[in-house]
Amino acid sequence: MLCDLMLGKPVPYRIEIAGRLDPMWVKHFEDLDIRYLENRTVITGGVFDQAALHGLLNRIRDLNLILLTVQRQDLS
Repeated sequence: MLCDLMLGKPVPYRIEIAGRLDPMWVKHFEDLDIRYLENRTVITGGVFDQAALHGLLNRIRDLNLILLTVQRQDLS
């Protein structure tokens, strides 16, 4: 697991935020997949390192979105 981060391979993450992401904010997540499930938005995609993950979480905070979950997904 940790080896993938150290080797620079993207590690898949699933991030859920409350509500539906406004279409004007989608551009902030253009390299990621965005899906809507009921009253939440699911953002999935590969993250190359911890700095990139923190940058993504900071972007969510800066947009004043409510973070529900962050899950690292299996590579298989």
